[in-house]
Amino acid sequence: MLSVRVRILAAILLVAAAGLFASGAAASLVQRERTLDSVDSALTAEVGEARFIATESGSTSLDAVLAAVVQQVRPGTNETTLAIIDGAAALAPGGDVDFRLEDDRAFVDRVTAETSSGQVVRGTLVLPGQTVRYVAAPVTVAGDAARGIFVAAFDVDAELEPVTDALGTYVRVGLAAFVVLGLVGWLVSGRLLRPIRSLREAAARITASDVSERIPVNGHDDVSDLTRTVNGMLDRLEGALVAQRRLLEDVGHELKTPITIVRGHLELMDPADTADVIGTRVLAIDELDRMNVLVRDISVLAEVQRPAGLTRAPVDIAALTEQVRTKASALSGHRWATPEAAHVVASVDAGKLTQALLQLAANAVSHGAVDGTIEIGSAVGRGTGGESRLRLWVRGGGPGIEAEAQEQIFERFRRGSAGRGEAGSGLGLAIVLAIAEAHGGTATVASRPGHGATFTIDLPIPPAEAGHAPTETSP
Repeated sequence: MLSVRVRILAAILLVAAAGLFASGAAASLVQRERTLDSVDSALTAEVGEARFIATESGSTSLDAVLAAVVQQVRPGTNETTLAIIDGAAALAPGGDVDFRLEDDRAFVDRVTAETSSGQVVRGTLVLPGQTVRYVAAPVTVAGDAARGIFVAAFDVDAELEPVTDALGTYVRVGLAAFVVLGLVGWLVSGRLLRPIRSLREAAARITASDVSERIPVNGHDDVSDLTRTVNGMLDRLEGALVAQRRLLEDVGHELKTPITIVRGHLELMDPADTADVIGTRVLAIDELDRMNVLVRDISVLAEVQRPAGLTRAPVDIAALTEQVRTKASALSGHRWATPEAAHVVASVDAGKLTQALLQLAANAVSHGAVDGTIEIGSAVGRGTGGESRLRLWVRGGGPGIEAEAQEQIFERFRRGSAGRGEAGSGLGLAIVLAIAEAHGGTATVASRPGHGATFTIDLPIPPAEAGHAPTETSP
């Protein structure tokens, strides 16, 4: 099976060969036709010149007229002339000429026969090693019974020799260019296809458990862009695989405890003791409820982390903030406030942001002060690079969060200090972070012991949307 590199090179060379052949053949044919037309024009001009000389000579004998013509019409390069009288070669130019025809009896007989009708004849004679283009014009003189013929001829091969030499030079240069093109094409195609070859080799080495292989990127062309895209895809696959592996490990660890508890109590339960049966039943249902919460949160986290896990639409952030505050007020008897709302329309998933803010509100109720105020707000601010950012936050009172705990609080199954509500799965804040990251942002916490905590969802805003924001504040 031919490789792509060989096919590309073969196609390039085939097209190049066809182009070189077509251009060389066309140029050669055009030059050849021009040369032959020039020869025919020269022959026609010499016949006219011969007629003029014959008319002006004033001679009354055919011999004298033809002698005058042969003497005055001097052959040029690759040319000769001849006068035939009564079927025999009679007069030829003196001195050196490139070739002669007076000794070729067959040619003399041919011309005599062709002009027997009294018409000017143009023809081509192929001799061994020579092609002759000639014109033969009958010549007669009043009062002289002899029949004469004036012949002018060109050595066509000699006339075409410059064209032939040019074609030979073209062929040699074309072959050299063809070889150079082949070498350059082989090197360039290899360079361009190297990332694809590396991609194939990397794909062959990648396994379901290891996608750490990356393809080196060199250059800034389309194939290099493809390599970067594939590397980005491998980065996402590796991230998804690591997250999946970590989630499965954590889930296995988290489910092991309730399963062990339920199994242990069932094994130790006395079926004859009604109180023991009832107590074990209550404990098993409680553990199963806890596992149900865990499975539900795992499903939510997996959904958020899917590439198409968000449904974005233009949302009025101020209205969204007020809706979340209204919904959160049903969680507890705290005083709920919205000190600030961002008057901006942003393309977000309203449902997912509401879920994240309510999760933060539930955390504030569970871990914050028993009474007091919980704030839910939003604002538009500037990032470190000057870009517009949308910040949504939930601030509550309470004991706050230790500095070392803040660094790990958004990790999966990382539980804070015991709250006053139902024990969670440890995935709530991980879900909040996943929702923020799915929007291209992040989630952070700011807290000091004894002064409560502020959880913030920080999202980027496209410039077109940021233009609707009149304020520039931060929580």
